[in-house]
Amino acid sequence: MRNTTLCYIEQNGAYLMLHRIKKEKDINHGKWIGVGGKFEPGETPEECLLREVREETGLTLLSYRLRGIITFVPDGETEYMFLYTASSYEGELIPCDEGDLAWIPKDEIWKLELWEGDREFFRLLDEDEGFFSMKLSYAGDVLTEVKTRVYSSER
Repeated sequence: MRNTTLCYIEQNGAYLMLHRIKKEKDINHGKWIGVGGKFEPGETPEECLLREVREETGLTLLSYRLRGIITFVPDGETEYMFLYTASSYEGELIPCDEGDLAWIPKDEIWKLELWEGDREFFRLLDEDEGFFSMKLSYAGDVLTEVKTRVYSSER
């Protein structure tokens, strides 16, 4: 089991996206995703988020929000991903050794090469219904199951 973070930084109606094209043996090769990565030993989700964003973009997040927890069930190891959006940062973008960074207008994201499950959580980010938990099961690259629970302030 592994833990990761993923963040979509927002600016002027666009998300900062990473086109994963620089590493040969990359499960995300060719896909557009947010920035983030694996926890280091002893890290909290927030510490991982801040470190990964700084390493991959050069930006320091000033305001961010945990939007959901995604449970990925692939053919192999289960992954728990803490999904964030961020609305404020400081610093200047730097080149990323994992791919090319680009600001993508939110209404253009649907046209990109995404994981099918990412489309599921983008829908929830757009609807902004509240914190959510989602299970995404895959057989290879094929999404086989989606289970979602949105938590509101009411029980």
